[in-house]
Amino acid sequence: MKPKHILIIRLSAMGDVAMTVPVLQQLLQQNPDVQITVLTQKILAPLFEPLERTMIYHVETRGKHKGLIGLYKLFRELKKHYQIDGAADLHNVLRSKVITFLFKTTGIKTATVDKGRKEKKQLTDKENKQLVQLKTSFQRYADVFISLGLPLTLITFQQPFSKQSLPAAAVPFFSTTRKNICISPFAKHNEKMYPLAKMKGIIKRLSLQNNLQLFLLGGGKDEIFILKEWEKEFPEVINLAGKFSFSEELAIIGNMDMMISMDSANMHLASLFGVPVVSIWGATHPFAGFYGWGQPAKNAVQIDLYCRPCSVFGNKPCYRGDHACMQQLPEESVIEKVMAIL
Repeated sequence: MKPKHILIIRLSAMGDVAMTVPVLQQLLQQNPDVQITVLTQKILAPLFEPLERTMIYHVETRGKHKGLIGLYKLFRELKKHYQIDGAADLHNVLRSKVITFLFKTTGIKTATVDKGRKEKKQLTDKENKQLVQLKTSFQRYADVFISLGLPLTLITFQQPFSKQSLPAAAVPFFSTTRKNICISPFAKHNEKMYPLAKMKGIIKRLSLQNNLQLFLLGGGKDEIFILKEWEKEFPEVINLAGKFSFSEELAIIGNMDMMISMDSANMHLASLFGVPVVSIWGATHPFAGFYGWGQPAKNAVQIDLYCRPCSVFGNKPCYRGDHACMQQLPEESVIEKVMAIL
């Protein structure tokens, strides 16, 4: 008997959480008798608010839900508030495993995502690299629900989100006669970032195009500081960093004509709206399965090197020491890709 109310566990990493959205949307569409409760961080709740038959439960891993006692408290809270009869662990880390185990002990059917660690290790191996396309994270998430007995076939050309109204404060910045392009130059790990000096070169050249309006977007304090400096250097470029809430940023991203980003969360956020993304890849590779939803493979900018990819998440230092995957990637390659898509 298939479950009717499923707990979805996906706690952190904005990009990975965003990748669950198209899967959950199609799960609900293809199983109209199913409802879900998503267990995630409060800040990420706007990602799930557009979904039908979806409730959101905020986890406080640094507060009342910290540690084993906190996780048990979380389990009791969920049992008290919801009639859950299935649990899908889309995270597969110690914290999510504990929650899943607690539900399993009560007789509830559970399933956990297979991250494909073995094949990803082969993809990044120094000596015997197997450079092949691996199963996408979207399909790995879908497989969890299939194992719970729920039919699910992913339709990759279906756009999850529709364009939303711009926040009032952002309306004056958007052009109605030029293409609005958002540039997001940062990533969680440095090995995934295009050198900032080279990115500035791209901005300088694109800003000279009369048919383009450029925007800058970043999240952390250091990132916001850098983008403020760039805004001073390029007065015609508009810096949006640190000025809007996450919900407002989502609406802004959805109104862009294009996103230029790293292998990062903003690639995934733009993809939810069907916004074309020119993504720049260095230490990581689309073959690992983390490419943006519905993005054509040709939109990725990368160079072939024997050492690529050297890691799955870009969290390992370049063992060559020269970051050649990014340093040798010409600015012209990015600009040509942008202009070709436009």
